[in-house]
Amino acid sequence: MKGMIVQLSRSLSRTTPVLCRGVHSGTRPASTAASKMRNNRSLTPEEIYAREDKYGAHNYHPLPVALERGQGIYVWDVEGNRYYDFLSAYSAVNQGHCHPKIIAALNAQASKLHLTSRAFYNNVLGAYEEYITSLFGYDKVLPMNTGVEGGETACKLARKWAYNVKGVPKNKAKIIFANGNFWGRTLAAISSSTDPSSYEGFGPYMPGFELIPYNDIPALEKALQDPNVAAYMVEPIQGEAGVVVPDKGYLTKVRELCTKHNVLWIADEVQTGLGRTGRWLAVDHEEVHPDVVVLGKALSGGVYPISAVLCDDEVMLTIKPGEHGSTYGGNPLACQVAIAALQVIEDEKLIDNAQKMGELLRAELKKLPKDIVTTVRGKGLLNALVIRETKDYDAWKVCLRLRDNGLLAKPTHGDIIRLAPPLIIKEHELQECIDIIQRTIMSF
Repeated sequence: MKGMIVQLSRSLSRTTPVLCRGVHSGTRPASTAASKMRNNRSLTPEEIYAREDKYGAHNYHPLPVALERGQGIYVWDVEGNRYYDFLSAYSAVNQGHCHPKIIAALNAQASKLHLTSRAFYNNVLGAYEEYITSLFGYDKVLPMNTGVEGGETACKLARKWAYNVKGVPKNKAKIIFANGNFWGRTLAAISSSTDPSSYEGFGPYMPGFELIPYNDIPALEKALQDPNVAAYMVEPIQGEAGVVVPDKGYLTKVRELCTKHNVLWIADEVQTGLGRTGRWLAVDHEEVHPDVVVLGKALSGGVYPISAVLCDDEVMLTIKPGEHGSTYGGNPLACQVAIAALQVIEDEKLIDNAQKMGELLRAELKKLPKDIVTTVRGKGLLNALVIRETKDYDAWKVCLRLRDNGLLAKPTHGDIIRLAPPLIIKEHELQECIDIIQRTIMSF
């Protein structure tokens, strides 16, 4: 489009020079930018890194690899090197890169109707709402775009429910979070964070948020005795914290305590949901039913920002028209993509595969030398290695060498490497990846 505008401005300048000079004063920079875009394929990885560093915000520290294509479990860089993707865009690409069914749904709907806003009805939203609520067993869904928007929505619902249903005094509602949580970087999300890199320098913080230790039932029971507590929001497995898996029975006890104290249990399943841990939801490992579930990431197969908040009428209907919303939330394009993404998980039995492949992966990783890999943990295909840091190596250096050997992963919290390939990975492919990981670790 920018190239078309530049060509049009050039054409106009030949016939109406006076008019163009003032209106199109930015023509020359646009032309330069368009020229650079056309030459993008000839850039080296180092030039790509430098360009991002020069023109982009420095709010990420990417692993140095410049990707241009993905298919299934693989990605390719600009030099044609192929890698196994063991991050899956933080579990957004559970169904694999460019899944043909999801891309087909995207293309078909994009050429027909992509956005109406919620000012009008459309013929796709209701179908999606019926499908996803039936699949997960809730009365209602509130569609949003990103995982953090889903978390914000869940917090607003919990507060509204606390005032309208539970009877908490106005502006006194509290939401409890676990230490080590991560659900985004909005002001609300960082107000519940215990990670200085998320919250430091961004205060003042959101009131009404309190923290307790993760996987600590006595601490939860004590916190819930406060009658002003509206909700406990927790990840069934803490992803960003390093795939921290709670004790068996923890989620069952969370359900019991929240019911006992009339507190909503909000399960943040943005990363752990949709087959990643070998169940539809990570809470399904203990067959418990949260009051509110937040979904995102793989809800689109990674091709579009889609999130959702699921709950029953008693909670959902406390929010009235005009009290919450999103221009893009529930748009027809997102709805068709989400339906296709969920159907792929179901039709291709990706949940069973995640369970089976995860067991195989952990069994092999536990054979790694303990003087380098101190811990292996996870469920399904959400796993982590804890690397013993020395003067010679750390998790970052391990990931760099994994890259050199054809596998992409990323450290978190300095000493932890998440291993989360797309759920479509086959056994022979996983065995090859295990061999890469073993060879890489042994090289240290």
